[in-house]
Amino acid sequence: MLLVLVASSLLVVVCLGLIFMLSKRLGYSQQEVFALTHKIKDTHDQTAILRSEIAEVRSSLISIGKRLVACESYAKELAQQQAVQKYDDPDAKIYSRAVKMIELGADLQEIMRECELPRAEAELLMSLHQKS
Repeated sequence: MLLVLVASSLLVVVCLGLIFMLSKRLGYSQQEVFALTHKIKDTHDQTAILRSEIAEVRSSLISIGKRLVACESYAKELAQQQAVQKYDDPDAKIYSRAVKMIELGADLQEIMRECELPRAEAELLMSLHQKS
């Protein structure tokens, strides 16, 4: 009977030891779970902040894109107006014609006669536009 009592006492001590070890492991595991949960929450908060910043950058890029399209449209319109004015100005037509004649190889006298330009202007145009 004493043997049974000693064996059962030993068994109780071993079980208590196992319970103690398991409770310690459970405590460590709970701490790890708490730490991981905290890290997950921090990561989630950082992700939310980054998403918000990305949304701001995206809206800024859209705004910049719209401005760029408007500027390109305005530049095209100005170029068209400039082209129209170039051809509306009778003096510009004369100079454009004189430059074209120079490019085609006309001489000074021919340019003066055809475009009705003074000699100084014809010489200036020739010196500016003549090929090397």
